[in-house]
Amino acid sequence: MSGVRIGVIGAGNMGADHVATLHRQVSGAEVTLVADIDKERAASVAGTVPGARSTDDAYAVIGDLEVDAVVIASHDTTHADLSLAAVRAGKPVLCEKPLAPSLEECVRVVREERRAGGGLISLGFMRRFDPAHTELKSAVSAGDCGSPLLVRCVSRGVSSAPGCTDELSITGSAIHEFDTVPWLLDSPVTEVSWHAPRSTAAVSGFRDPQLILLRTADGALTTVEVFLNARYGYDIRCEVVGEHGTVALTHPARIVADSARTRSSGYPADWRPRFADAYRLELQAWTDAVRSGAASPMATAQDGLVASAVAGAVVASMRDGGRTVPVQVPEV
Repeated sequence: MSGVRIGVIGAGNMGADHVATLHRQVSGAEVTLVADIDKERAASVAGTVPGARSTDDAYAVIGDLEVDAVVIASHDTTHADLSLAAVRAGKPVLCEKPLAPSLEECVRVVREERRAGGGLISLGFMRRFDPAHTELKSAVSAGDCGSPLLVRCVSRGVSSAPGCTDELSITGSAIHEFDTVPWLLDSPVTEVSWHAPRSTAAVSGFRDPQLILLRTADGALTTVEVFLNARYGYDIRCEVVGEHGTVALTHPARIVADSARTRSSGYPADWRPRFADAYRLELQAWTDAVRSGAASPMATAQDGLVASAVAGAVVASMRDGGRTVPVQVPEV
Protein backbone atom coordinates (compact mmCIF):
# COMPACT_ATOMS: atom_id res chain seq x y z
CA MET A 1 0.00 0.00 0.00
CA SER A 2 1.61 3.28 -1.14
CA GLY A 3 -0.56 5.38 1.14
CA VAL A 4 -3.50 4.88 3.47
CA ARG A 5 -6.76 6.45 2.32
CA ILE A 6 -8.56 7.44 5.50
CA GLY A 7 -12.18 8.28 6.16
CA VAL A 8 -12.93 10.36 9.26
CA ILE A 9 -16.34 10.07 10.93
CA GLY A 10 -17.19 13.11 13.05
CA ALA A 11 -16.24 16.67 12.16
CA GLY A 12 -16.50 18.30 15.58
CA ASN A 13 -13.47 19.52 17.54
CA MET A 14 -11.89 16.08 17.77
CA GLY A 15 -12.62 14.96 14.22
CA ALA A 16 -11.54 18.27 12.68
CA ASP A 17 -8.31 18.13 14.67
CA HIS A 18 -7.64 14.57 13.46
CA VAL A 19 -8.25 15.62 9.84
CA ALA A 20 -5.78 18.49 10.19
CA THR A 21 -3.15 16.31 11.87
CA LEU A 22 -3.49 13.49 9.33
CA HIS A 23 -3.27 15.90 6.41
CA ARG A 24 -0.43 18.09 7.66
CA GLN A 25 1.71 15.94 9.95
CA VAL A 26 1.22 12.22 9.29
CA SER A 27 3.24 10.71 6.46
CA GLY A 28 1.54 8.06 4.38
CA ALA A 29 -1.96 9.28 5.28
CA GLU A 30 -4.49 10.69 2.85
CA VAL A 31 -7.85 11.96 4.09
CA THR A 32 -10.32 11.09 1.34
CA LEU A 33 -13.75 11.36 3.00
CA VAL A 34 -15.21 13.19 6.02
CA ALA A 35 -18.64 12.48 7.53
CA ASP A 36 -20.78 14.32 10.04
CA ILE A 37 -24.51 14.46 10.78
CA ASP A 38 -24.15 18.18 10.06
CA LYS A 39 -23.55 18.10 6.31
CA GLU A 40 -22.25 21.68 6.18
CA ARG A 41 -19.76 21.03 8.95
CA ALA A 42 -18.52 17.90 7.17
CA ALA A 43 -18.10 19.89 3.95
CA SER A 44 -16.26 22.66 5.76
CA VAL A 45 -13.74 20.27 7.35
CA ALA A 46 -13.30 18.27 4.12
CA GLY A 47 -12.65 21.55 2.34
CA THR A 48 -9.39 21.96 4.26
CA VAL A 49 -7.96 18.91 2.44
CA PRO A 50 -7.55 19.12 -1.35
CA GLY A 51 -9.58 16.41 -3.04
CA ALA A 52 -11.38 15.21 0.10
CA ARG A 53 -15.12 14.57 -0.16
CA SER A 54 -17.85 14.90 2.48
CA THR A 55 -21.08 13.17 3.44
CA ASP A 56 -23.66 13.09 6.21
CA ASP A 57 -23.73 9.27 6.16
CA ALA A 58 -21.18 7.65 8.48
CA TYR A 59 -21.79 4.19 7.07
CA ALA A 60 -21.08 5.46 3.57
CA VAL A 61 -17.54 6.20 4.74
CA ILE A 62 -17.05 2.61 5.88
CA GLY A 63 -18.39 1.22 2.62
CA ASP A 64 -16.57 3.61 0.32
CA LEU A 65 -14.11 1.92 -2.04
CA GLU A 66 -11.70 4.86 -1.74
CA VAL A 67 -11.41 4.43 2.04
CA ASP A 68 -8.85 1.91 3.35
CA ALA A 69 -9.17 2.70 7.07
CA VAL A 70 -11.54 4.63 9.32
CA VAL A 71 -11.17 7.09 12.22
CA ILE A 72 -14.24 7.33 14.47
CA ALA A 73 -14.49 10.66 16.28
CA SER A 74 -18.27 10.95 16.45
CA HIS A 75 -20.50 10.90 19.55
CA ASP A 76 -19.71 8.19 22.12
CA THR A 77 -23.07 6.51 21.52
CA THR A 78 -22.09 5.75 17.90
CA HIS A 79 -18.73 4.11 18.62
CA ALA A 80 -19.84 0.50 19.05
CA ASP A 81 -22.04 0.23 15.95
CA LEU A 82 -19.59 2.08 13.71
CA SER A 83 -16.63 0.02 14.95
CA LEU A 84 -18.54 -3.18 14.23
CA ALA A 85 -19.50 -1.95 10.76
CA ALA A 86 -15.80 -1.34 10.02
CA VAL A 87 -14.89 -4.81 11.33
CA ARG A 88 -17.53 -6.38 9.10
CA ALA A 89 -16.08 -4.46 6.16
CA GLY A 90 -12.61 -5.72 7.05
CA LYS A 91 -11.25 -2.20 7.52
CA PRO A 92 -8.87 -1.11 10.31
CA VAL A 93 -10.49 1.43 12.60
CA LEU A 94 -9.13 3.91 15.12
CA CYS A 95 -11.98 4.58 17.53
CA GLU A 96 -11.81 7.41 20.01
CA LYS A 97 -12.42 6.46 23.63
CA PRO A 98 -14.61 5.10 25.04
CA LEU A 99 -15.10 1.95 22.99
CA ALA A 100 -18.78 2.20 23.97
CA PRO A 101 -20.79 3.94 26.70
CA SER A 102 -21.83 0.65 28.34
CA LEU A 103 -19.97 -2.49 29.34
CA GLU A 104 -22.50 -4.65 27.52
CA GLU A 105 -21.79 -2.88 24.24
CA CYS A 106 -18.04 -3.26 24.78
CA VAL A 107 -18.46 -6.99 25.23
CA ARG A 108 -20.44 -7.16 21.99
CA VAL A 109 -17.71 -5.30 20.09
CA VAL A 110 -14.83 -7.35 21.49
CA ARG A 111 -16.65 -10.62 20.87
CA GLU A 112 -17.46 -9.82 17.25
CA GLU A 113 -13.99 -8.45 16.50
CA ARG A 114 -12.45 -11.67 17.81
CA ARG A 115 -14.76 -13.75 15.66
CA ALA A 116 -13.51 -11.75 12.68
CA GLY A 117 -9.90 -12.59 13.53
CA GLY A 118 -9.08 -9.67 15.84
CA GLY A 119 -6.67 -6.78 15.49
CA LEU A 120 -8.85 -4.41 13.47
CA ILE A 121 -9.86 -2.02 16.27
CA SER A 122 -7.38 0.41 17.82
CA LEU A 123 -8.58 2.62 20.67
CA GLY A 124 -7.65 6.27 21.12
CA PHE A 125 -6.07 6.27 24.57
CA MET A 126 -3.53 8.78 23.30
CA ARG A 127 -1.70 9.27 26.63
CA ARG A 128 0.19 6.07 25.81
CA PHE A 129 1.90 8.16 23.09
CA ASP A 130 2.34 11.39 25.05
CA PRO A 131 6.11 11.95 25.43
CA ALA A 132 5.72 13.00 29.07
CA HIS A 133 3.65 9.95 29.98
CA THR A 134 5.95 7.54 28.13
CA GLU A 135 8.96 9.00 29.92
CA LEU A 136 7.12 8.68 33.24
CA LYS A 137 6.34 5.02 32.49
CA SER A 138 9.99 4.36 31.61
CA ALA A 139 11.11 5.91 34.90
CA VAL A 140 8.63 3.83 36.91
CA SER A 141 9.60 0.64 35.06
CA ALA A 142 13.30 1.35 35.65
CA GLY A 143 12.67 1.63 39.39
CA ASP A 144 13.69 5.28 39.65
CA CYS A 145 11.36 5.76 42.65
CA GLY A 146 11.34 2.18 43.91
CA SER A 147 8.19 0.09 44.07
CA PRO A 148 5.13 2.36 43.57
CA LEU A 149 2.97 2.93 46.65
CA LEU A 150 0.77 5.87 45.67
CA VAL A 151 -0.24 7.51 42.41
CA ARG A 152 -1.87 10.93 42.31
CA CYS A 153 -3.69 11.87 39.10
CA VAL A 154 -5.35 15.22 38.40
CA SER A 155 -7.49 16.01 35.39
CA ARG A 156 -8.89 19.55 35.28
CA GLY A 157 -10.61 21.51 32.54
CA VAL A 158 -11.93 25.01 31.94
CA SER A 159 -15.59 24.06 31.53
CA SER A 160 -17.67 20.94 30.98
CA ALA A 161 -19.52 20.14 27.79
CA PRO A 162 -23.26 20.91 27.64
CA GLY A 163 -25.38 18.17 29.15
CA CYS A 164 -22.60 16.69 31.25
CA THR A 165 -23.65 14.32 34.04
CA ASP A 166 -22.02 12.55 36.96
CA GLU A 167 -21.70 9.43 34.82
CA LEU A 168 -20.25 11.27 31.80
CA SER A 169 -17.54 12.78 33.99
CA ILE A 170 -16.50 9.19 34.70
CA THR A 171 -16.98 7.51 31.32
CA GLY A 172 -15.86 10.48 29.21
CA SER A 173 -12.99 11.96 31.23
CA ALA A 174 -11.79 9.79 34.13
CA ILE A 175 -11.69 6.79 31.80
CA HIS A 176 -8.32 8.07 30.55
CA GLU A 177 -6.86 7.37 34.00
CA PHE A 178 -8.56 3.97 34.07
CA ASP A 179 -6.33 3.07 31.13
CA THR A 180 -3.25 5.11 32.08
CA VAL A 181 -2.80 3.85 35.65
CA PRO A 182 -2.69 0.08 34.90
CA TRP A 183 -0.55 0.80 31.81
CA LEU A 184 1.82 2.90 33.94
CA LEU A 185 2.10 0.36 36.77
CA ASP A 186 1.76 -2.82 34.68
CA SER A 187 -0.94 -3.86 37.14
CA PRO A 188 -4.73 -4.06 36.68
CA VAL A 189 -7.26 -2.12 38.75
CA THR A 190 -8.95 -4.49 41.21
CA GLU A 191 -11.28 -2.25 43.25
CA VAL A 192 -12.57 1.31 43.24
CA SER A 193 -14.55 3.83 45.24
CA TRP A 194 -16.10 7.19 44.33
CA HIS A 195 -16.31 10.35 46.45
CA ALA A 196 -17.22 14.01 45.99
CA PRO A 197 -16.99 17.21 48.02
CA ARG A 198 -19.60 19.93 47.62
CA SER A 199 -19.90 20.90 43.96
CA THR A 200 -18.51 24.04 42.40
CA ALA A 201 -21.01 26.88 42.02
CA ALA A 202 -19.96 27.18 38.37
CA VAL A 203 -22.37 24.42 37.29
CA SER A 204 -25.55 22.75 38.39
CA GLY A 205 -27.01 19.37 37.56
CA PHE A 206 -24.00 17.20 38.29
CA ARG A 207 -21.26 16.80 40.87
CA ASP A 208 -17.96 18.45 40.03
CA PRO A 209 -15.20 17.85 41.17
CA GLN A 210 -15.13 14.10 41.80
CA LEU A 211 -12.50 12.02 43.60
CA ILE A 212 -11.98 8.37 42.68
CA LEU A 213 -9.79 5.83 44.48
CA LEU A 214 -8.28 2.93 42.55
CA ARG A 215 -6.45 -0.03 44.02
CA THR A 216 -4.29 -2.05 41.64
CA ALA A 217 -3.25 -5.68 41.99
CA ASP A 218 0.26 -4.64 43.08
CA GLY A 219 -1.22 -3.00 46.20
CA ALA A 220 -0.67 0.60 45.08
CA LEU A 221 -3.42 3.14 45.74
CA THR A 222 -4.31 5.84 43.18
CA THR A 223 -6.31 9.01 43.65
CA VAL A 224 -7.98 10.41 40.55
CA GLU A 225 -9.32 13.96 40.76
CA VAL A 226 -11.63 14.97 37.92
CA PHE A 227 -12.62 18.65 37.93
CA LEU A 228 -14.19 19.62 34.62
CA ASN A 229 -14.97 23.21 35.62
CA ALA A 230 -11.73 24.27 37.29
CA ARG A 231 -11.94 27.46 35.19
CA TYR A 232 -8.23 28.43 35.24
CA GLY A 233 -7.08 26.14 32.40
CA TYR A 234 -6.58 22.60 31.15
CA ASP A 235 -4.28 20.86 33.61
CA ILE A 236 -3.10 17.22 33.67
CA ARG A 237 -0.90 15.99 36.51
CA CYS A 238 0.45 12.62 37.61
CA GLU A 239 2.87 11.74 40.40
CA VAL A 240 4.07 8.28 41.37
CA VAL A 241 5.26 7.94 44.98
CA GLY A 242 7.57 5.01 45.51
CA GLU A 243 9.51 3.44 48.36
CA HIS A 244 12.50 5.74 47.96
CA GLY A 245 11.44 8.64 45.75
CA THR A 246 8.87 10.14 43.42
CA VAL A 247 8.54 10.75 39.69
CA ALA A 248 5.99 13.13 38.21
CA LEU A 249 4.91 14.93 35.07
CA THR A 250 6.15 18.51 34.88
CA HIS A 251 4.07 21.44 33.70
CA PRO A 252 4.01 21.36 29.89
CA ALA A 253 4.29 25.14 29.41
CA ARG A 254 7.09 25.97 26.95
CA ILE A 255 7.70 29.56 28.04
CA VAL A 256 7.50 31.77 31.11
CA ALA A 257 6.80 35.50 31.09
CA ASP A 258 8.48 38.04 33.39
CA SER A 259 6.64 41.34 33.73
CA ALA A 260 5.67 43.83 36.44
CA ARG A 261 7.66 41.96 39.09
CA THR A 262 5.75 38.74 38.30
CA ARG A 263 6.77 35.48 36.66
CA SER A 264 3.98 33.50 35.00
CA SER A 265 3.25 30.66 32.60
CA GLY A 266 0.03 29.84 30.79
CA TYR A 267 -2.36 26.91 30.61
CA PRO A 268 -3.97 25.61 27.42
CA ALA A 269 -7.72 26.12 27.01
CA ASP A 270 -8.40 22.46 26.25
CA TRP A 271 -6.76 19.11 25.52
CA ARG A 272 -5.64 19.83 21.96
CA PRO A 273 -2.49 21.91 22.61
CA ARG A 274 -1.50 19.76 25.61
CA PHE A 275 -1.74 16.47 23.72
CA ALA A 276 -0.93 17.61 20.18
CA ASP A 277 2.26 15.55 20.11
CA ALA A 278 0.45 12.52 21.53
CA TYR A 279 -2.23 12.62 18.83
CA ARG A 280 0.35 13.11 16.08
CA LEU A 281 2.46 10.19 17.28
CA GLU A 282 -0.60 8.00 17.77
CA LEU A 283 -1.98 8.70 14.31
CA GLN A 284 1.43 8.13 12.73
CA ALA A 285 1.88 4.80 14.53
CA TRP A 286 -1.60 3.67 13.50
CA THR A 287 -1.11 4.75 9.87
CA ASP A 288 2.25 2.99 9.71
CA ALA A 289 0.70 -0.22 11.07
CA VAL A 290 -2.18 -0.10 8.59
CA ARG A 291 0.22 0.63 5.74
CA SER A 292 2.58 -2.24 6.58
CA GLY A 293 -0.02 -4.73 7.77
CA ALA A 294 1.69 -4.97 11.16
CA ALA A 295 -0.12 -5.23 14.47
CA SER A 296 -1.28 -1.88 15.84
CA PRO A 297 0.81 -0.62 18.79
CA MET A 298 -2.23 1.17 20.23
CA ALA A 299 -4.67 0.17 22.94
CA THR A 300 -6.94 -2.65 21.81
CA ALA A 301 -10.66 -3.29 21.98
CA GLN A 302 -9.93 -5.53 24.97
CA ASP A 303 -8.17 -2.60 26.67
CA GLY A 304 -11.29 -0.54 26.03
CA LEU A 305 -13.42 -3.26 27.62
CA VAL A 306 -11.18 -3.33 30.70
CA ALA A 307 -11.32 0.48 31.10
CA SER A 308 -15.10 0.38 30.75
CA ALA A 309 -15.30 -2.33 33.44
CA VAL A 310 -13.42 0.01 35.79
CA ALA A 311 -15.74 2.88 34.84
CA GLY A 312 -18.76 0.68 35.50
CA ALA A 313 -17.48 -0.17 38.97
CA VAL A 314 -16.91 3.54 39.70
CA VAL A 315 -20.47 4.38 38.61
CA ALA A 316 -21.76 1.57 40.85
CA SER A 317 -19.80 3.02 43.79
CA MET A 318 -21.18 6.49 43.07
CA ARG A 319 -24.75 5.18 43.08
CA ASP A 320 -24.19 3.29 46.33
CA GLY A 321 -22.77 5.99 48.57
CA GLY A 322 -19.11 5.54 47.72
CA ARG A 323 -18.69 1.94 48.88
CA THR A 324 -15.70 0.01 47.61
CA VAL A 325 -16.62 -2.00 44.51
CA PRO A 326 -14.51 -4.80 42.98
CA VAL A 327 -13.74 -4.56 39.27
CA GLN A 328 -15.07 -7.50 37.31
CA VAL A 329 -13.98 -7.76 33.68
CA PRO A 330 -16.44 -9.94 31.73
CA GLU A 331 -15.15 -13.05 30.05
CA VAL A 332 -15.47 -12.76 26.29
